[in-house]
Amino acid sequence: MTHNLPLDELIIEDVVIGEGKAAVKGALITTHYRGVLADGTQFDSSFDKGQPFQCVIGTGRVIKGWDLGLMGMKVGGKRKLSVPAHLAYGERQIGALIKPHSPLYFEIELLEVLTRDE
Repeated sequence: MTHNLPLDELIIEDVVIGEGKAAVKGALITTHYRGVLADGTQFDSSFDKGQPFQCVIGTGRVIKGWDLGLMGMKVGGKRKLSVPAHLAYGERQIGALIKPHSPLYFEIELLEVLTRDE
């Protein structure tokens, strides 16, 4: 799957609407994800690592595209995010694959949301 449209803004596509708890700012979320470049090259995948990825959402701990794109997503949901470079790593090169000014594309499954009241 390649992407050749110029990407100026975050595009959020719900593939499956979840039935569970929604992701909110400051929540610890558990996800499975796959990330690819515009040419379809995979640069990261929690599926391949065999364990889900956890992060605190909405507080700048992950790329801005995730902070914005996962808000309101519900557990059990699957979402595609098309993240423009300025909401990803911008001018930075990350590893060998992610070049400066690269848009990133993610498929994300939300497995769990934990908030401070739990």
